[in-house]
Amino acid sequence: MSTTTVLIVIVIFVVATVLLGSLPFVHRARQRCSRPASPHTPVAVSPPAARAIDEPVAVRAPTPATFSSGLASSRRTLRERLASINRRQPDETAWESLEEALLGADVGVATTMATLERLRSTAADQDIIDADELVQALADQMRAALDADRTLHATAPDREGATPVWLFVGVNGVGKTTTIGKVGARLSADGQLVVMAAADTFRAAAASQLQTWADRCGAELISGSSGADPSSVVHDAVSAAAARGADVVLADTAGRLQNRKNLMDELAKVRRVADREPGAVAETLLVIDATTGQNGLSQARAFAEATDVTGVVLTKLDGSAKGGIVFAIEAELGLPVKLVGLGEGPDDLVDFDADSYVDALLGVDAG
Repeated sequence: MSTTTVLIVIVIFVVATVLLGSLPFVHRARQRCSRPASPHTPVAVSPPAARAIDEPVAVRAPTPATFSSGLASSRRTLRERLASINRRQPDETAWESLEEALLGADVGVATTMATLERLRSTAADQDIIDADELVQALADQMRAALDADRTLHATAPDREGATPVWLFVGVNGVGKTTTIGKVGARLSADGQLVVMAAADTFRAAAASQLQTWADRCGAELISGSSGADPSSVVHDAVSAAAARGADVVLADTAGRLQNRKNLMDELAKVRRVADREPGAVAETLLVIDATTGQNGLSQARAFAEATDVTGVVLTKLDGSAKGGIVFAIEAELGLPVKLVGLGEGPDDLVDFDADSYVDALLGVDAG
C-alpha cells in the first residue's frame, strides 16, 4: 500500500470519528429547542410599543343636546313640505302646502286652522308677497303664542316651610321613571338633597330602575313592597325627606290607563297625601312621549282632567318627526311645556325655550 493511500484512509477515519462524535450534542441541542419552557423559567417577551405613562388619553366629551340637533328630523320633514312654496307668491296652493306641513308636524287640526287664520290676517296687513317672508311671519307668530310661564316651582304657593313634592304622572312607557332620574341628577348637581319615591308599586321594574338613578345621583330612594298602597310610599318619602331636611321629593306614579277610573282615584289619593303636612305639592308634571303624537295627546287629556297638572315634560322629542306637538299641547290642554327630552343622556332633559324651539323647528333665525 502506497503512502498516499494510507494518508487518505487516515483522513477519512478522522473525519468520520468527528462527525459521529458530534451527533449526541446535536440531538441534545434539538431537545433543548423543542422542550417547553419550565414554568419556573422566565420567558423574555418583547413588550408592545407602549405610550408614555404621562401621555394624556384623548376622551371625547359627549356633545350636549340642543334644540337644533334634537329637532333635526322634524325640521327636515317640515322644510321638505314647505319647499314647494319657496320663492313664490303665497297663493292658495301655497296656503294648502303650509296647512299640510303643520298637520304633518302634528300641530293638530284645531291649532293649525287657528294658526293659519291669524297668519292670513298678518299677511294681508303687512302685504306679504313672498313665501319665505310668510314662513318668517309664521315663526314670529309661533314665538308669540308660546308665552306661558314655564317656571319649575321649588316650593308650593303659600306653603313656604313645607317639603316640596313633585309628582310625575302619565301612561306607562312614556319615560316617567327615566325623567325622574334625570331631574334628580340635575337637582343633585345643583347641590340639592333629593328623595325619590317609588310609588309605582305595580310595576316591579320601576323601583329597580329608580334605584339605579338614585345611586347615580346620590339621592335616597323610598320604596314599598310590590302591590303596596302608592300613597303610603309617598307619605313615607315625605316624612323621611322632612326628617333629613331634603330639598325636594320626586314621586313616581303608576300609569295603567286601562284601569282608568281606578288609576285616577289612586292618583287623586296620592296627591292628597303628598299635600299634607309636612309636605306640599309644588309641581304635578304630566309626562308625554312625543313620538306618540295625537294619540299621546288624547291619553294626556285623561290625566289633565283628573289631576291638577302644572306642566308637561315632553320626552323623546329628538326621535320624532312631529315636533309641532308642543303647540297642540299648549293650545288644546292649556298646559305649559316645561321640560323636553332631546337625547338619551342624563343632561339631555332641558328647559323648554320657545325661541330656540321655533327657530330649530322651522329652520329660521329669530327676527
